[in-house]
Amino acid sequence: MSRDQRLVLAIAVLASFVSFLDGTIVNVALPAIMRELGGGLTTQQWVVDAYLVTLGALILVAGSLSDVYGRLLILRVGVIGFGVASIAIAAAPTPVILIVARAVQGVAGALLVPSSLALITSTFRGPAQARAIGIWTAMTTGAMVAGPLIGGLFVDFLSWRFAFLINVLPIAAVLVLLRVLGHENVRHADARVDWLGAVLCTVGLGGPVYALIEQPHLGWGHPGIYLTLGLGVLAFAGFLVRQHLAAAPMMPLSLFRVRNFLAGNLATAFIYGALSLNGFILSVYLQQGAGLRATYAGLAFLPSTVIMIVFSSRVGALAGRYGSRLFMTIGPIIMGAGSLLLLTVSKDFSYWWQVLPYILVFGVGLTLTVSPLTSAILGSIDTERSGIASAVNNAVSRVAGLLVIAMLATILGGQLDLAGFHRGVVVTTVMMIVGGLVSYAGIRRSVDA
Repeated sequence: MSRDQRLVLAIAVLASFVSFLDGTIVNVALPAIMRELGGGLTTQQWVVDAYLVTLGALILVAGSLSDVYGRLLILRVGVIGFGVASIAIAAAPTPVILIVARAVQGVAGALLVPSSLALITSTFRGPAQARAIGIWTAMTTGAMVAGPLIGGLFVDFLSWRFAFLINVLPIAAVLVLLRVLGHENVRHADARVDWLGAVLCTVGLGGPVYALIEQPHLGWGHPGIYLTLGLGVLAFAGFLVRQHLAAAPMMPLSLFRVRNFLAGNLATAFIYGALSLNGFILSVYLQQGAGLRATYAGLAFLPSTVIMIVFSSRVGALAGRYGSRLFMTIGPIIMGAGSLLLLTVSKDFSYWWQVLPYILVFGVGLTLTVSPLTSAILGSIDTERSGIASAVNNAVSRVAGLLVIAMLATILGGQLDLAGFHRGVVVTTVMMIVGGLVSYAGIRRSVDA
């Protein structure tokens, strides 16, 4: 690699690293946040979903912003915004301020990952591009490994507030490297930003999420519930109409005419919704229900992540040879069946006998699923549209998690006690198995490439 290519790769890795790191830290920090600021399950839901609402709604428009204002400027704005929001989260004196700061952080996060990948694809070509993306993927996966452990250590030995300040160091490094790189900020004169579409998408997601989270407290008959739900549904319908009519839509609906793209994203919705539910209930219950320290709760997931890191490339190669359908069917079903092992969790808690067997089975299923799923979706779309296809799939996975977390009170029966945990496990199992069956019915071998 040339000097500039090394700098670009370092910038892209560090900028994305903070977003992935934060996403895995937050679940481990939730019990400590609740103990200090109060608010119960509702506050925990909003801490997660405030970030996902703005991230999921705006990640589609990030590409247009990069074209209009230049990807380096957008990346710089995203990095600074993420850092400022992280400081605000760490200093938040009340749940409301914390939740607002998390929403701002989601806006910044929506600018980071797409801009980082765009920086790589515009700098590298051919085999060098594939290698650069591989390094980016490995390093961001490393953030998923480090996040729960780092979060747990900060929560146990300092404060949950310091867990969010860890982002400041890589952010400072990105700003320094951008200055050293010294590239000109390139804009496209004919590019446009669909602001109306962005607003409709944000309201379309935010309205139903508010209604689902607050409904257990206010009831479906409360005007604040049915009006926000109705407004959100109408806004999202307007967003879809806008995407159909717009000359340069953020989410081209024509992509969904491709069978593998449609089936792959439908499977993504069930699988990643289940992953979000699983990550939330297990991280929180291990601390609030089983009494583990945050560090141990963070370490609990480590075996599955190690399995994924070690075997993902091999599974990707096998999926290229035999097609994605087999892996996308078996993988989620294995995860779903493995989830049933968590029904052995009882008041006489044992990580080694009640949780670790699930973690190992889950790691195998996840490894069989992720690479083939990405391959099936992106491989079904022309190369020149792979960027928007990736952004749409990313948005689908975020929105799926957003909606599942919003429905937590209904899923768990009001609280995350042992009975609520078991209900969450059953729902996770059903969603995983449905994701596998959707893959079996919808994915076709001939369109994997």
